[in-house]
Amino acid sequence: MSPTDPPATDGAPALSRDAAERLADTMFALATPSRLQILSALRAGPRTVSEIIAEIGMEQSAVSHQLRVLRDHAVVSVERRGRERLYMLRDEHVGALLDHARRHLLELQQTGRTRRRLDRAS
Repeated sequence: MSPTDPPATDGAPALSRDAAERLADTMFALATPSRLQILSALRAGPRTVSEIIAEIGMEQSAVSHQLRVLRDHAVVSVERRGRERLYMLRDEHVGALLDHARRHLLELQQTGRTRRRLDRAS
């Protein structure tokens, strides 16, 4: 966003093209169920790959691949713990995004506007 971007209707500035592209790139990292499962596990605290595998039941190669995508998009960070790597959410903003998305989904479910209904409406 630049200071010259026109304001959005909610008072926040509208996204510039560059900011929209960066945001879309970040949102890409959240766009698969497997990555969301991993992020949900990490929301509870740092985990090793083995702990993530045990918690969500994915194959090691799939978890490693998804963690690389999340790391490349600056959504998770990693620290060494002995011979293992400890993965964690990069910052509290990532956790807040997950929380907001879950609340949004819950509101949709409570109003009967599930994805299936949204798909039929369009």
